[in-house]
Amino acid sequence: MTDVLIVGGGPAGLSAALFTAKNGLDTAVFDTDGTWMHKAHLFNYPGIGSVDGSAYMATLRDQVDDFGVERHQEEVTAVEATDDGLVVATDADEHAADYVVLATGANRDLAEDLGCAMTDEDVVDVGVTMETSVENVYATGAMVRVEEWQAVISAGDGAAAALNILSKEKGENFHDFDTPATAEEVLGSLVDGE
Repeated sequence: MTDVLIVGGGPAGLSAALFTAKNGLDTAVFDTDGTWMHKAHLFNYPGIGSVDGSAYMATLRDQVDDFGVERHQEEVTAVEATDDGLVVATDADEHAADYVVLATGANRDLAEDLGCAMTDEDVVDVGVTMETSVENVYATGAMVRVEEWQAVISAGDGAAAALNILSKEKGENFHDFDTPATAEEVLGSLVDGE
């Protein structure tokens, strides 16, 4: 069983994966590489002057890989809540988890099939923690917003979901905060863009 399974490998999904894996949770991402980021160029992402969307995605993938995230290049066909947790199905296999983060862009099919509550605008109903009406299932990015589809917003949604998961796991409010003094220990090969 995996602690956290993430469906979608765009900014929201990889942001969630980065936070959970960095803080000790066994994390896997299922991705078909259909992210809109391959059609984007970022001028509006804080801290980045200008970057091609595909280059941005390559950096995010390097980050999660460095923290040991298991990435699967396959489509998820279903998510199911069971008495023992959650199950993510692909054509090839089933994977059990304690938590699932849905980060499938504007595609809300998995959330609807799982029975997540929807708003009057037909987006997944979540609060600031990004948790859906189905316990331990989170929805992020474009699937929870009518029109506010930006990489930085999606990444923030993924981070919010991850921090809520980490807070539940640790039994107290959790904050992911690093300092320059711990950067080399925490980031390993990623220090100074290595």
